Amino acid sequence: MTVLSLQNPATGEQLGTLTQATPEQVQQTMKRARLAFASWATTPLSERLDYLARLRHYLVEHGEELAQKISQATGKVSLEAYMTEIFVTVDTIRFYEKNAVNMLSAQRVPTSLALWPKKSYIHYKPMGVVAVISPWNYPFQLAVIPVLSALVAGNTVILKPSEITPSTGLLIEELFRAVPLPDNVVSVLHGGREVGQAVVAERPAKIFFTGSVATGKKIMAAAAENLIPVELELGGKDSMIVFEDAHLERAANAAVWGAFTNSGQVCMSVERLYVHEHVYPEFLKRVTEKAIALRQGFPDQAEVGSMTSPQQIGIVREHVEEAIAAGATAVTGGHFSSDSMFITPTILTQVTPEMKIMKEETFGPILPIMTFSTEEEAIRLANATPYGLNASLWSQNKEKAQRVAEQLESGNVCINDVIISYANPHLPFGGVKQSGIGRYRGPSGLHAFTHIISVIHDPGTRKREVNWYPYTKDQEIMFVTLTTLLFGKWRKWNRQTLGAIWREVKRLF
Repeated sequence: MTVLSLQNPATGEQLGTLTQATPEQVQQTMKRARLAFASWATTPLSERLDYLARLRHYLVEHGEELAQKISQATGKVSLEAYMTEIFVTVDTIRFYEKNAVNMLSAQRVPTSLALWPKKSYIHYKPMGVVAVISPWNYPFQLAVIPVLSALVAGNTVILKPSEITPSTGLLIEELFRAVPLPDNVVSVLHGGREVGQAVVAERPAKIFFTGSVATGKKIMAAAAENLIPVELELGGKDSMIVFEDAHLERAANAAVWGAFTNSGQVCMSVERLYVHEHVYPEFLKRVTEKAIALRQGFPDQAEVGSMTSPQQIGIVREHVEEAIAAGATAVTGGHFSSDSMFITPTILTQVTPEMKIMKEETFGPILPIMTFSTEEEAIRLANATPYGLNASLWSQNKEKAQRVAEQLESGNVCINDVIISYANPHLPFGGVKQSGIGRYRGPSGLHAFTHIISVIHDPGTRKREVNWYPYTKDQEIMFVTLTTLLFGKWRKWNRQTLGAIWREVKRLF
C-alpha cells in the first residue's frame, strides 16, 4: 500500500501522509458513481446551479484560508494562490450560474426547404461518469473547474488529483464535503500513476486530463482501446513577440510576469521571447532590471515562490546548463542549489532555435530572448514548435496585430497581454498540435461534457416520404427538377415535368 507524503516544497515542512487508493477502491468508486449518475442526470439544472451558488459563497467566505493551504502545498506565494486558484474558480462558477441554462437548452437549427415540414434541434445530454485527472501546478482550479463543468452538464465525477500536491487533493475532498452534494456525485481518489491507470481501466464515459504531453499520449492510447473520448490540456512552449512599435514598458512588465509567475510553472508561461532588433537593447535593459528587482521567498512579502516538483528542477537545470554550454549568456540568474527548491529568475540571451531551452517545455522561471528583423521571421520562429497552446504579440498597430495573431499556430492568442486567455470564462480554452485535444471553458467547453444529440422531427401525418420505396421514373424527374430549382439556374418546366411532380406529391398522402 503506497503512502504519499504531504510536504511544503518551499520549507520542507512535513504536513502528514495519505494512503493511495487500491484497485478495489477504484472499482467500487466507479460502481457507486455510475449508480449516482442516474439520479444526478435527471436533477433539474436549476438545482445543480443552486449547488454551485452555495459553493461560490463558501469559496468567497473561506478563500483566504484556502489560498494559504494551497500555498503551503505548492510553494507559490499566497497572493498568486488566491488570484489564480480561488478568484478564477469563483469567476467561472458565476459564469455558469448566469449562462448554463441558455448553453444547455435545446437549440433550434434551420431545416432546408427540401425537408419541409420537418423541424430540427440539438439536445445536450449528460455522458455518465467523467474522470478528471488534474495537475500539480494549479492543483485547485485545474481540478475544480473541470469537475464543476462536468457536474453542471449532469455528469458524476471521479477526480484523481496529482500525487505531487496531495494535500490540495485532500482540500478539494473537504470542500465537496463542506458543501455537500448527493452521495457519490463527486468522488476523489488519491494516488499516483497506478490509480490513474486503474481509473482509465474502469471505462469512464469521458477522461479529462491536464498535464504533460508524454502522460497525455499514454492516457489517449489506453482510452482508445475502449473508444473513450478524451480531452487533453497539455504542455506549451509559448512565444511572445515584441514588435518595434510595441509599448515597451508594458511589454517588459508582461514578459517578467509571464515568465516568472508561479515560478514559471504555467503551461502558458512565456518560454520563448522574440524582440525586434531595433528595440532589443532597450527592452533587454528593462526586463533585466525588473527581474533583478523581484522578491523571491515564502510565504509573504514575496513575488516569486519556490518550485513545486523536485523532478521539474532537474529538467530546468538541464535546459539552462545545456544552453550556457552552447553559448547562451545568463544575464541574471542561471545558478542552481542542490538543496533548495528555489530557482532564481533567469534571463538568457544569445540563445538559438536548436537549444532545448527554445524547443522543449522548460516549466521553470527561465526567460530566453532572441531577436528578429521582419514580421515574417517572427511568425516563422513562433510557429517553429510542436506545441501550440498560447502566444502573445505586442504592437500598437491594430491591423498588424490582428494579421499576425491569425497566422500563429496556437489555440489561444493574446494581443498586448499575456497568459490572460484562460481568465475569460466565455472563451474556449485548449491547444493545437501537441498542446492538446479539445476545448473547455466557454459554451463549447461546457458542451464538451455532453453528448450532442441532433433531433429531426416530422409531424408524421403523411404516409410516406418522397425518397422512399418504391422508386419510380416520376421520382427521378422530380429530384432532377428539384436539384435544378434549388441549386442551379431556373429553366421552364414542361408538361411532363409538372405531371411527374404532381403524381409524386399525390403519393405522399
